[in-house]
Order: sequence, then C-alpha cells, then structure tokens
Amino acid sequence: MTDASSSSSLLPGDRTDALRARTAAAFDALRADLEDLVRIPSVSNAEFDQAHVVASADAVVALLRGAGLDDVQVLSVPGGAPAVVGRRPAPEGAPIVLLYAHHDVQPPGDDADWDSPPFEPTERGGRLYGRGAADDKAGVIAHVGALRVLGDELGVGVTVFIEGEEEIGSPTFTQFLHTYRDLLRADVIVVADSSNWAIGVPGLTTSLRGLVDCVVEVAVLEHAVHSGMFGGAILDAPTLLARLITTLHDDEGDVAVAGLVQAPDPAVDYDEATFRTDASVLDGVRLAGTGPITARLWTRPAIGVIGLDAPRVASASNTIAPRASAKLSVRLAPGQDPDAAMDALRTHLVDHAPFGARVTVTDGEKGKPFQAPTDSTAMQAARWAFAQSWGTEPVDTGVGGSIPFIADLLEVYPDAAILVTGVEDPDGRAHGANESVHLGELEKVVLAEALLLERLATS
Repeated sequence: MTDASSSSSLLPGDRTDALRARTAAAFDALRADLEDLVRIPSVSNAEFDQAHVVASADAVVALLRGAGLDDVQVLSVPGGAPAVVGRRPAPEGAPIVLLYAHHDVQPPGDDADWDSPPFEPTERGGRLYGRGAADDKAGVIAHVGALRVLGDELGVGVTVFIEGEEEIGSPTFTQFLHTYRDLLRADVIVVADSSNWAIGVPGLTTSLRGLVDCVVEVAVLEHAVHSGMFGGAILDAPTLLARLITTLHDDEGDVAVAGLVQAPDPAVDYDEATFRTDASVLDGVRLAGTGPITARLWTRPAIGVIGLDAPRVASASNTIAPRASAKLSVRLAPGQDPDAAMDALRTHLVDHAPFGARVTVTDGEKGKPFQAPTDSTAMQAARWAFAQSWGTEPVDTGVGGSIPFIADLLEVYPDAAILVTGVEDPDGRAHGANESVHLGELEKVVLAEALLLERLATS
C-alpha cells in the first residue's frame, strides 16, 4: 500500500458522489433488512431460546449471499454459538479486508421500560428503536450495505465475520480464531461495533479499556446470630463489605488501588453538561474523579459494583448476616496488563479487610486493553473515508468499554491493521431500554465503509 494521504486523485469527487448516490438509493432496502434482523430476538444469554440465535445467523447468511458473496457458511466450535463467515477472493495483488460485527444481542430487560416493544422496530424522530438496532445489527447492515454499494466493483478481497456470542463475552472466540485461522486471515480488520463522537461528527476508536472482574466475599460468622443478643459487638457482613468497597476510591472518586495504571489524557474533552445529559445523571449528583471527563472515561481505570449478594429486604430477619459478596468490574487503562491488575485488586481487597473480616476474592473475566496506531496507512484511509462521508474530519476517540477479542485478533494476526469504527452515537443506549440507531448516521456509515474499501483497493 502507498500512503493514503497522497493518493486523493485515486478517488475523484465524481466517484465519491456516485457512491453517495448509490448508498442513498440502497438505503430504504437496508433499513428494511435491519428491521427484519431486529425482529429476531437473538439473545445469546443461555437463559433465552437459542433457536433465535440460529435463526439470526440464517438471516445473515441470506443477506451476505444477496450482497454478492457466494461462499457463505455458518460455523462454530464445540460449545460455541453460530457465527457466519462469508468470503470473496481478492483480485491479484489486492489486500484482504475482514469485516466484523455480531448478530447476537443483549437481553431486553423489563418491557415496561421500553417506549415500544424491544423486538418490534419502531421509528421515532429519525431513529430506529429496538434491541440490537444499534448494537450490533447496525454493524451487520453497514457491511452488507458497503458490499451492495460497490457490487462487482469491489476491488479488495473481503471476509465477513459475524459473531454470535459477543454479548456473553465471546467465550469461544479464541478457539474459533485458531480453528479457522487461515479462513479469517486478513491484511486489514474493520470492527464495526463502536460509537461516533456525536450526531454529524464521526469518530475513529483508537483506544479501548481492558477489563477484569471478580467476586469478593466478606465473612464474619459461621452462621447468622440474633441481632439483639449479639449486635453491638459484631458488625454484620453487609456493613463490612460496604466499608471495604469504599476503600476502592478516594474522597474525589478517583480509583485508589495501587498498581492500576493511567494512560495519557486524550486530546479532546467531553462537555460536562452534554455528558450529564447523555448519561442521564440526576440533578445534584456530583461527577466522580478529577481531570478531563474523557480521561476518566477512556484512559484511567474505573471500578464499579455490578452485583450484590446479601439478605433481601423482603425476607430480612433480625439477625447479623454472616456473609455478603459483591461482583466488582474494573475497566483498565490502555497499557495495563490484566493479570497485574487482578493481582493489585486482590492485594488491595485482602489488605483492607475491615475489622479482621475474612475476605475471599474469586477471579472472573479478563480482557486486554487496546491502543491503535494513529498514523497507519489503513487509519489514514479510514480518516479520509469518514471525512468524505460526513463532510467533517473524524475525531480520535477512546471507548470506556472493552472489546477483549481485539487482543485475540492481534495475537493471531499480528501484522493486520485493526480499525474500530462506529455505528452508534451517544444517545444510542446500547444494552439499555430504548436502544436505537440514528438512521441518517447509519447511512453515512455505509457510505464511509464503501469509500474505505475502495480506497484500500487503490492505495
């Protein structure tokens, strides 16, 4: 490849305009296809009917075949969910581009929290609402749309990989990669599962936080005892667990666990008023931490309690609870080793055991952070394509969440350039009630990916 920044003549304005017109002409059908996908409740959580995940994979097969890929198959490894892999060979000397998305979705939660049924796509105010409309069936449609727009003029080899278990942590992803290593090999990998900076402003994700989680149990008694007879000399386990949890942050809300690293602050910041609106922060609630909001979200660690096991209010009795436990989720800054982070967290929890309580830490999931080079040929091509589609330069963004399988991709394909692109926006509410995708932005994503594939073919 040559330097994309010096090859603007390879894709003149009239060609860009032609692809823009094709995208607009194709978009009504693409929207209808997205609605059909959203209607399939492809929740990969084992508590839900996995026949829907199979049906979703079959629907993706049909979409890829309809987009010009003849070699399409449903694949899995033992214990894994169905993934879809479609391929079109590369012309002589052209790169191979792997296009990733996932067709499984999060559970819908309580239907009462939705303004319209979660699996009945509904348009309101230019947004399409429904579970998976943004995360990540919009990513599937972005790939399908780019292939339709380019048609027989596609100048690169393409492998489309649509995973079926991302929302449960991709438990068999590494095994799948090793099993189908040659089938998925590529020069450039496009992961369409992130977010843009704002409506009308594209983003390229250049960093992702990593992840470790654990369950910490605090025990003080062999069994529950009467709170009137023994209370006052013994503190209950939920109280001691609460005291232990408060040691994880200082008075400003910054993480206080020694050994968790920070990366440099981002070049852009998030307006506090906008952030409070996007995150639905209640009036009067003070934001946690110090420094730029983007640093707190992208390049510094964060610790949250995501689950508690303690006596339920409805069934509470006048006893001193002997045990209580919490599940902690820790987001890791780019550059942090997950094993070292888990060791640091465990040491902190044990060393801060309140009143000599017995503290037990059980390790959970681990995922590596990601930091992309910002000056690679593929990244420069993506910048150009996004600027052409939106009419404004993309913002280099971080993501506070984690996509651990990106580290797996880099391990198996160390020479591949990875681009993490956005199909969502700050109001998409992925994983929550009233998830949605902005239809105008999705059309721009389709055009941007078509332009990117064409640029990669000629650079």
